[in-house]
Parts: sequence; C-alpha cells; structure tokens
Amino acid sequence: MTCCPFFRKKKTSSDKQTIEGDEELTGIKNVNLYTYKELRVATNDFSPASKIGEGGFGSVYKGRLQNGSLAALKVLSADSRQGVREFLTEIKVITEVEHDNLVKLYGCCVEGNHRILVYGYLENNSLAQTLLGGGHSSIQFSWETRRKICIGVARGLAFLHEEISPHIIHRDIKASNILLDKDLTPKISDFGLAKFIAPNLTHISTRVAGTAGYLAPEYALRGQVTRKADIYSFGILLLEIVSGRCNTNRRLPAEEQYLLERRDLQAWVLHEKGELLRLVDASLNENFDVEEATRFLKISLLCTQDMPKLRPPMSTVVKMLLGEIHVIDKEITKPGLLSELMDTYDDGRGQKYKAEMKNTSDTTSSGLGKPYNSSSSSGNVTTSFATMTFNSIYDRSN
Repeated sequence: MTCCPFFRKKKTSSDKQTIEGDEELTGIKNVNLYTYKELRVATNDFSPASKIGEGGFGSVYKGRLQNGSLAALKVLSADSRQGVREFLTEIKVITEVEHDNLVKLYGCCVEGNHRILVYGYLENNSLAQTLLGGGHSSIQFSWETRRKICIGVARGLAFLHEEISPHIIHRDIKASNILLDKDLTPKISDFGLAKFIAPNLTHISTRVAGTAGYLAPEYALRGQVTRKADIYSFGILLLEIVSGRCNTNRRLPAEEQYLLERRDLQAWVLHEKGELLRLVDASLNENFDVEEATRFLKISLLCTQDMPKLRPPMSTVVKMLLGEIHVIDKEITKPGLLSELMDTYDDGRGQKYKAEMKNTSDTTSSGLGKPYNSSSSSGNVTTSFATMTFNSIYDRSN
C-alpha cells in the first residue's frame, strides 16, 4: 500500500467544497468535508455536555452525525498556529491509511477559520484513562485483554513503519494515545506529530516533540528521529500495560519519576536477578500466563535498549509477542535512560534539558472517547497525560 500526501476529494454525503483562500489548506483533498453548521447540530451547538476532552490545541466533543454515526470532533483553537500544523499533518497521515489498530478519520471541517477533525467515536477511552487511571474505570483488564492490546498496538505500529510507503513515524506513542473501542480493540491515535520517512533515509532531523518519559534518549538529545524512537516508546507502553503502572509519577524524586528508573522496581535490575514477575500487575491476582508475561517484559527491555540499532523492528516485535520468535536473554542489553545520557554531557546541555523539562507545563491529550478528569490521582501514581513539545537542546553547530 502506498501512502501519499497528495489527496483527491472523495464524493461524500457531506458538503463537497473546494478549499480556497488559505495557502496552508490548499493541499487537503480526498477527505470528507463537513460544514460547520452540521457539526454544530451534531454536538448540540458544541454544548458543555458534549465535551469529552481537552488538549493543548483545542477541545474534543462527542456528536451524532447526519447518518446516525457517533463521532468525536477534535476542534482546534482559533489562535493556535502550531495546532494548525499538527491539524494538517494529522489529515495527511491518517486520510490515506486504514488499519484495524488505527483510528478512523471520517473527515474534517475547514470552513472559515474553523479547523475540526471528525473521528469515529471510541467507547472505552484510552489506556491512560482506564487501565492507568487510578480506579476510575469499571473495565476489568484481564491478562487476555492486555495481551490483545499489546499485540494490536504492535501490529498498528508495524503497519506504519513497514507496510506503507513512505513509512510513518508516529513520534508520540503513549498510553493516552491508545484508544479502545467497545471490544477493547486498541487504536493508535493523534498523528499530529507524525513524520513521513522515505525507505532510503536513516533518520530525519527535526525539532524534538513528544512526551517526557516516552522519548528515546538519542532522539531527545540529538533531534534525529528514526522508527527506533517509536519502538522505544512502545517498550515503555508495554511495560505500563503488563505492570498496570503509569510511566510517570511526579511525586517521586526527579531521578525516579519514570518507570524504567524507579529504584524499587527497576526492570533491568529485576531482569538481571531473574525476578521480572515482580513487575506484573498485582490486580491480576496471579491469574496470568507466567511464561507469556515474562516474555512480554523481556520484549519491553529489548525495545528500550540503549543502542537504537539493537531494538527489534516492529514486525519482529509482533512475532515475539505471539511466541513465533524466541526471545534470547543474552541479546537483551541495558535500557537507555535519558537521565544517564544527560549526565554524560559536561557542556551544560544536560542541565538545560532538565530545566526545560522541569518548567514544561502538562497539557491533557485529546481523547476520542468518554469524558475523563485528567487531573485525578490515586495512591502513589499521578495520572498526568501530557503531550509536551519543546525545542531540541542539541547544538547542531557541533
């Protein structure tokens, strides 16, 4: 399958318009166009009762379209220029691709100064809001369900990385961007930061963007993104799903705020001791496949290895999760930790990065499902679902 950022307009039941007057939007074709009026009707005039999420670049509303379909409407704030760039990227990436484990874009509205993405509504929110949301969900995440989610996300990423051309790097794989439908099938969402990469390129040099704690260390410090950065993020996500623990805990000291770095349950140390099962979510009450859970945790370590070239491609990860490829313990090396990499710099870059991260405000990621209070917390876990965008501290003149 070929994914091309040049689009032709589809014939749809919604208004068929020619986009004029805005140079940034003239490339949008081959996508359903909705009028602002019909989206106002769908959401009861964007009433507060219809609002189900809020992010750094706007709000998300639940609505019912003219054909009866439930939809999630992602409304861009009128004064967000950065949001416009992400709006365009999201359309270009997701319009031409379709997979069971990717969200479905119904269309958009670009009438006047309105910028709205219309997605299929997903009933069960995101992993961040349900599995990691501190007891706010009634969903029971059995081992079989977690297994299904892990494999589904891996398949979606393998599709983006390897099965379409140009390949797509998501750049923001995290729990709040994995949405769940009524059957708890996972859907990768939020393609606003995604990048196309040609098969002949090794990396793309770009501004660093993503979410603290999920960023591959080499990408965070050098601004060079590869598919290996997504694989690192997936490794963190896999660890969250198996352990039932949120990756970020702001209540801990700075050097222990992220899951891979926590002293009490550090995955690498437990792996060396042969005690990885201590990481499995206690709420499963030992009702899980021991061999499979151990394998999944080892795969998470393979995906987060310090050397990017050692991280397996996502198609291999899928086969490992399915048990079709054996995980060899001796091939697992120490994970890459951003804190350790920063400490190796003696020219001020590490200190500057730490200061930037400390001063970066969290913003809630936009969900396409039921409403959720993102500021809540439970126990020792702070459920903060942040999308952080910041400048690379890598000095490209060096």
